[in-house]
Amino acid sequence: MSEKTTSNDIPGLTKASDEEAKDFSLDPHLLSLMWDEPFFSSILRPITKIRTKKIPTAGVLSKEGSITMWWNPNFLASLGTNKIKGLLKHECYHLVFEHTTARKHDPHILWNYGTDLAINSVIPEDELPECGLIPGKEFTPLTDEQKEEFGPEAVKRYELISKKIASFPKEMSSEWYFSRLQEDEEVSKAIQDSEESGISIGSMDNHEGWDKMSEEEREIIRGKVRQVLKEATKKADSGNQWGSVPASMRAEIRKMVSNEVDWRAVLRTVVGTKKRAGRDTSIRRLNRKYPGVHPGSRRKYTSSWAVYVDQSGSVSDENLSLLFGELSNLAKRTEFDVYYFDTEVDVKNMVKWKKGQSINPKRTRCGGTDFQAPTKHAHKNADKYDGYIILTDGYAPQPDPARLRRVWVITVDGEMQFPARGDVVIKMKREAKSEAA
Repeated sequence: MSEKTTSNDIPGLTKASDEEAKDFSLDPHLLSLMWDEPFFSSILRPITKIRTKKIPTAGVLSKEGSITMWWNPNFLASLGTNKIKGLLKHECYHLVFEHTTARKHDPHILWNYGTDLAINSVIPEDELPECGLIPGKEFTPLTDEQKEEFGPEAVKRYELISKKIASFPKEMSSEWYFSRLQEDEEVSKAIQDSEESGISIGSMDNHEGWDKMSEEEREIIRGKVRQVLKEATKKADSGNQWGSVPASMRAEIRKMVSNEVDWRAVLRTVVGTKKRAGRDTSIRRLNRKYPGVHPGSRRKYTSSWAVYVDQSGSVSDENLSLLFGELSNLAKRTEFDVYYFDTEVDVKNMVKWKKGQSINPKRTRCGGTDFQAPTKHAHKNADKYDGYIILTDGYAPQPDPARLRRVWVITVDGEMQFPARGDVVIKMKREAKSEAA
């Protein structure tokens, strides 16, 4: 076994050799988390974990509308079991507090500091890596080698930031830490200058891309995270499996998962993605190579989706009207093939819906519910569709994994009965009734 080496660009960060990292596996630590911290385990279980050296430490990142956890084996292999547990809890808390989907804060590096300080306030110090930001505690002192490598100005900035962090109380919000750092112009500048110079202070994890998400993507991610948190909270409450989560925080989490995400905004974002569908001939546009001989062409961009409507009795006319009302708006730029299904898809009564034409909900079948039916049908017609929507109450066995983009629209009184990994799950909200004047 070779000795661990210290990174020069992240003070306090140790990295194991490639030889040590080669045999490192995250699985035993995830299993241990399941026994010791079931709430956090429930959050991490449906999230894709990516082993990579593209980031120096770890992080929960957004990739194509999905939450993933990236982790560097050289970094994790250098940590003890206890600190790996703390790191995993740290990443979960980012999701719990919705740091990944918060509106952009400028400068973003100060927001990164604020989120890490808030999280590390509630994690025991002995579970945190040495390179982490901990309120009330100064940074790991720089070695003589690091001081020489960084230079006197960088060392001065490091010590200034360290004293500021040590002056902070614990268990404050991300916004509180962010505002205090922003108010101190000298410290704020020191943090930004350090980041620009390539010296990442307090970087126990990576926040890449948080500030680059569109509002639409934030809605998608927020909805997925809420679904994961809802399931984790339900399990924790049913079996007293909260682990180390403080009682006060449990109440905040329950409140958070009870808030509904704007299901219409999520649906618009997911379905509104267009693809290149081919070329149309056009006499209005000249053929550049043979003008006056052949018609020109223009690219046609459109989006085509299949919609499968569950025919079970619990999918009410109200639910149908809610979905169809929103699809009517989307149909101005998206084409839909609407099918009805129970244990089979009713292909004969398919309705092709495009360019904002209206459609009336109807029922053509009345059997049980089998999600495998629309899944098979969509996969069979994968060349026709960008994705497919299933409107349902959620009460049926889990189908095969999707090979196309799959969106579940769960009715007002329905509930997803299984983890829909990789899918988008949207929960409808009952419309508020207007009061008579």
